[in-house]
Amino acid sequence: MYDFIGDIHGYADELRALLTLMGYQAVDGVFRHPGRQAFFTGDFIDRGPKIRETLQIVKSMIDNGQALAIMGNHEFNAICYNIADGRGDFLRRHTEKNNRQHAETLRQFESCRTEYHAWIQWFKTLPMAFEADEFRVVHACWDAGHISAIREALQSDIYCQNDTLSDRFFAIASDKYEPLYRVIEETLKGKELRLPEGRFFTDKDGQARREIRVRWWQNPLGQAWKDLGIHFDPALPEGLVDAELIKSPDYYRETERPVFFGHYWYKGEPALLRGNVCCLDYSVAKGGHLVAYRFNGEKQLSNNNFVAVARLSR
Repeated sequence: MYDFIGDIHGYADELRALLTLMGYQAVDGVFRHPGRQAFFTGDFIDRGPKIRETLQIVKSMIDNGQALAIMGNHEFNAICYNIADGRGDFLRRHTEKNNRQHAETLRQFESCRTEYHAWIQWFKTLPMAFEADEFRVVHACWDAGHISAIREALQSDIYCQNDTLSDRFFAIASDKYEPLYRVIEETLKGKELRLPEGRFFTDKDGQARREIRVRWWQNPLGQAWKDLGIHFDPALPEGLVDAELIKSPDYYRETERPVFFGHYWYKGEPALLRGNVCCLDYSVAKGGHLVAYRFNGEKQLSNNNFVAVARLSR
């Protein structure tokens, strides 16, 4: 029995409160439950006030058999932020935007850089997806083809040794001209569809976006722009999406096993996106809630199994 927990982003007080609410108790510095395991969907760092404490809680639970975890795009970004690209910059360039996104993590590790780099190495050991007979877990998008491509890549010693992803893997995954780039991009950040020429909208960070994140669990054919996008925005075009713009008509079917993920900054009361599709990111870093789903092996998920705590920290 698992308790899936969404994006924490350094809000350790909320994490402690959520675990306590679900019956976990801190024993010898480790949160434990007599009959359940936590499962974290990534994005432990950036934004929040207690990033170090968050990482310590999560890793201590994993090391003591009380939790599992996968990588989020913020962990992937942090790794690439620290790998030189051989051309005088880094795989994740140190631009104003990228520096700003990672700034709070860097600030909190300012006096303990050795510890910071140890966490970067630990991030390289996190899987990008997880699959069991009863469920699947990914940070942003489960695409069977992408998951197979990742598994195949990790069979190579060039990309993975001793369950640790190599710098070469991240170099290839950061190269827009490599097939693996799109695979990792969509797995950790979601599928996108480019808007018609001249159309854009502004995202949560004030960035102009010319692509929309799409609901990869819906059949994209015959969908209206405003129904296919993850979040509604008045700047989205009226009418149906042109079928020629859709790279792949495949989607996560209703008959698939339950899939759990985070990433998408939903707001309000936690609710299933479909009976087998569960997003756990409810914007704790933007004043929302830290959310968990208590899974007991059911094939059809229930809104009654959500647990949430409101943000406590400023």
